[in-house]
Amino acid sequence: MKAIVQDTYGPADVLELRDIDRPSIGDEEVLVEVRAAAVDPGVWVLMTGTPYLARGGFGLRRPKVPIRGRDVAGVVAAVGAGVTRFRPGQEVYGTCPAGSLAEYAKAPQARLAPKPANLTFEQAAAVPVSGMTALQAVRDVAGVRPGQRVLVIGASGGVGSFAVQIAKALGASVTGVCAAAKAEFVRSLGADDVIDYTREQIDRDGAHYDVVVDTGGNRPLSLLRRALTPRGTLVIVGGGHTAYRFTGGMGRTFRAPLLSMVTRGQRLRPMFSGERAEHLEDLTRLIESGAVVPAIDRAYPLAAAPDAIRHLMEGHPAGKVVVTVPGTA
Repeated sequence: MKAIVQDTYGPADVLELRDIDRPSIGDEEVLVEVRAAAVDPGVWVLMTGTPYLARGGFGLRRPKVPIRGRDVAGVVAAVGAGVTRFRPGQEVYGTCPAGSLAEYAKAPQARLAPKPANLTFEQAAAVPVSGMTALQAVRDVAGVRPGQRVLVIGASGGVGSFAVQIAKALGASVTGVCAAAKAEFVRSLGADDVIDYTREQIDRDGAHYDVVVDTGGNRPLSLLRRALTPRGTLVIVGGGHTAYRFTGGMGRTFRAPLLSMVTRGQRLRPMFSGERAEHLEDLTRLIESGAVVPAIDRAYPLAAAPDAIRHLMEGHPAGKVVVTVPGTA
């Protein structure tokens, strides 16, 4: 099969389209014929090996997993002996720890769910990593409730575009932070208001927000706290792909819970996303109800996956960047 692989850390130039063996599956795994995949900042982290802190878990000198990508949507080609939730021919979506930018990918059955009936494969591939992260940040960590005021920083990005829609589905009033060129896009997601970060700061209205979901990765905690109400909640999502080569944006992630221990009322929470079928099933319900619609900025064929990653990190896309597999999508 063809796959996007790498032998060493580096920029997108280290990625190659190669013929490799089709993956073998274990008892609890599913082999998926990939129709579409997607890229996110985590793919860039694993490709470059920065921040260096990440190499402790993913390989000190080279990636332990050579195939890039985690989001996947496709058709079940085979199942392991212990798989009870899926059968060959079923359309699924989810995440692949062993890499998804390939013609075939394997995934634990616990990380897959039936594909939403109203989505194409491209749309479905845009959901898993960013959608599950946004769902957990907004619903589980922040505990957003009807009538609350929510600020989403990075509202036009992959996680942010889902966070805006999920917060609205939970009954919140949502303000999105993005560049002026993306303002109409963010409003189309359901945002009630938009802050252009090139002209206004997020605390322009003072301590206004019950919840701040920060997917931007570089604002100081002091500024984020100024936008929060005295008993508000800050959720820090990601940040590992910022310019600090050793820790990325993880410094804020480490400091936030420590600072939260000495602040009065405000809750400062880092976000560590899990990837489980239950989260995908919750997203499916939101998607099939029409409350959440995946936003796709651009699609690339498998051979152009390096360009997809470059566009993600340099082009500030509106929504998700997806990769299709020629001949199957």
